[in-house]
Amino acid sequence: MSKQTTFINIIQKYKGILYKVITMYCKDEDDKKDLEQEILIQIWKSLDTYDDTYAMTTWLYRISMNVAISHYRKTFKHKGKLVSLDAGLLDYTTASEASERSYEQDVLQKLLNELNEFDRALMFLYLEDKDYEVIAQILGITKTNVSTKISRIKQKWKQELNT
Repeated sequence: MSKQTTFINIIQKYKGILYKVITMYCKDEDDKKDLEQEILIQIWKSLDTYDDTYAMTTWLYRISMNVAISHYRKTFKHKGKLVSLDAGLLDYTTASEASERSYEQDVLQKLLNELNEFDRALMFLYLEDKDYEVIAQILGITKTNVSTKISRIKQKWKQELNT
């Protein structure tokens, strides 16, 4: 299989991962397109060095998160934009559920926005139900460090929500 075919297959199969990362780090549509392009370029460049001892999803998260964090730093420095999650990601069935979930989503978005880019990536992966070992591999830190950081962030969030 050619590199181009492999690349296209990977992107088609895992585009949801890329979408989530892009949406978490970019609010503006133009920024989303720029970040998407940067991530795709980096995946293409890194494809030849993919180590199949790691899951494809781990590899993609690692590349996309690293590119997104760099892009965020560059964009935030130049534009001073706040980063937020897309409020339209979930489809709600009833008005009361929508109101409650919308409030919860707003609170979660506010909490995530207050984190630095590394901690935001960490909590994003945690909220994606990635186990600590996978998060450690993606972010390049130890499993113990993942556990400690998540615990501290959750404790901080509890304090903020109780005040």
